[in-house]
Amino acid sequence: TGCLKGTRTAVLDEIELWTRDFNKPPVYWLNGLAGTGKSTIAQTIAERIFADGQLGASFFCSRDFEDRRSLHFVFPTLAVQLARKYTEFRSIFVPLVQSDPAIAYESLYNQMKKLIVEPLEESAISTVIVIDALDECKDVEPASAILSVLGQFVSEIPKVKFFLTGRPEPRIREGFRIPLLVEATDVFVLHEVESSRVDGDIRLFFRHSFSGVTDRRGGLDDWPTEEQLDLLCERAAGLFVYAVATVKLIDHRNKNPKKQLDRLLQLPKSTVYEGKAEFKENTTLDSLYASILQEAFGNNDLEDDPMVRSVLGAVILAANPLSPSAIGALLGCDAEDVFPLLSSVHSLLILQGDINQPVRPFHKSFPDFIVDPTRCIDQRFRVSPHNHHMELLTGCLNLMNQTLEKNMCKLPDAVTNSEVPDLHERIKRYIDPGLQYACKSWYKHLIDEHTARTLEITSALHRFLENKFVFWLEVLSVLGTAREAVDALDVVTKLLEVCQVFTLDLANDCFRFVTGFFEVIEESAAHIYHSALPVSPQISLVWKLY
Repeated sequence: TGCLKGTRTAVLDEIELWTRDFNKPPVYWLNGLAGTGKSTIAQTIAERIFADGQLGASFFCSRDFEDRRSLHFVFPTLAVQLARKYTEFRSIFVPLVQSDPAIAYESLYNQMKKLIVEPLEESAISTVIVIDALDECKDVEPASAILSVLGQFVSEIPKVKFFLTGRPEPRIREGFRIPLLVEATDVFVLHEVESSRVDGDIRLFFRHSFSGVTDRRGGLDDWPTEEQLDLLCERAAGLFVYAVATVKLIDHRNKNPKKQLDRLLQLPKSTVYEGKAEFKENTTLDSLYASILQEAFGNNDLEDDPMVRSVLGAVILAANPLSPSAIGALLGCDAEDVFPLLSSVHSLLILQGDINQPVRPFHKSFPDFIVDPTRCIDQRFRVSPHNHHMELLTGCLNLMNQTLEKNMCKLPDAVTNSEVPDLHERIKRYIDPGLQYACKSWYKHLIDEHTARTLEITSALHRFLENKFVFWLEVLSVLGTAREAVDALDVVTKLLEVCQVFTLDLANDCFRFVTGFFEVIEESAAHIYHSALPVSPQISLVWKLY
């Protein structure tokens, strides 16, 4: 959601003035630490300039979703939005893509040049483009790849403004230090705003939120007190994410809000890391997150702790958000047990009231906290990425080995996927979300050679390739994600090559089959049997097995 009315007025007014003044630099960086409200401000700015007709396109990066953390989706997405909004842009863009559809897979430099800069230059459109949370894109360059490309072209499209947000991480800072961008960028450092102004906004947010709690619950006269609000604002230390999590914690549907607030304010003000954290927000948030976990699970039997870590690990490490029912399927436990566990820490999550709806962290600072041994000091709750990626990989392989079978969607014989009018309904009926996730994402949890060397993994992987390989291709085909098979087998063959395990020959043969018959697999699950297997080499392991 956007900013609460009456909050963040100074920064919003400054950004709005910048969007209208073309004498000011064409790039604006809203720089802020985790939890300072960057994305909320970006959402508000996007809404306001959309209402004024100035917004050309926007991309809100998110590490929770694969397509929103991939750099290669940013420029094509922005270009399509610009083409939808401006007829002048569309008349240039559509013929370009028709003549060169592979442009979406080219380098970032070529994408921006051909899809964004040249059509904008030729059409002379004046517009604003918003890109939020640049730090959440997967980027291996020492200086942000998006910023490096932007720096090379921004001077060629003077009528276009770019509003960007991101934490001041090293590669983002380095990106904005590129000489071509330094002079072209205005910077607003959100965590350096005068504390009294931010505290006033946070106090207004608390008042508004608690007023809603009072209206819904009743029996909460003169609550909270001014002293309690003072304490909450002091604890928040300028972080809106703290305020949001606090309200979610206090407004738990099964708890008394007064008692929840009293209990929260009796907790220690900070963790033992006071004064030692790299950024001040770690101290504030660590204390809150630790107390929420302690209250939810601190009195549990120790034997319940592995389940807590496994479920939280699935939420934190999933390649795309999973529902409680899908988490249960992958971990081999009952979804009815998963949902209450997640409900206990609902203030840390975006959790619907339905076990089939995806769940994800409500803010990226929580995953950062729970995987860091210097911050999440209670081992009972800490998630080990290595251990829990391996657990998810095992769960995916086991689920596929147990449930995949030929023609899962009961398709007519020898049809292409596009010839099945009710394909979407068949997928929904026959392939549950947990299995869909396993088929598309199992290899993304195969993160290192050590995991690939594990006997449990190599055995499950060999069983999978030996018994379920073409059924897996069927599922990817009907889901429209056949490319995942290429990526998965590429990862597997490289890791197995290093490990020298017996599954390597089979994996290589599967890889050759997928790349050799990719177009068939992509177009038709049924034709894997009619047009691919019959003409594959009879000496191949895939032909012999299937």
